Amino acid sequence: MRTFQEIHQEIERRSEERSELYKRLSQEYDAAVVADIHRLDAELDRLWDEHRVLRARVRFGDRNQIVARARVEERLERAA
Repeated sequence: MRTFQEIHQEIERRSEERSELYKRLSQEYDAAVVADIHRLDAELDRLWDEHRVLRARVRFGDRNQIVARARVEERLERAA
């Protein structure tokens, strides 16, 4: 898994690239540029998702451990 800094750097690069594509698109319509913008939007969505997952992992711990603890607590409640 990447660090926050690596993810942010990648987001910044992709955002700058998308900005340049929008400038090109404002000068002249090009279907290839539109497709590149859509591709970059999808990549940025993926990067932000990765950032949210990392932030949650740092804040709350590993997802599998959280689920395992919840299952144990549920079993204890049912047994009581």
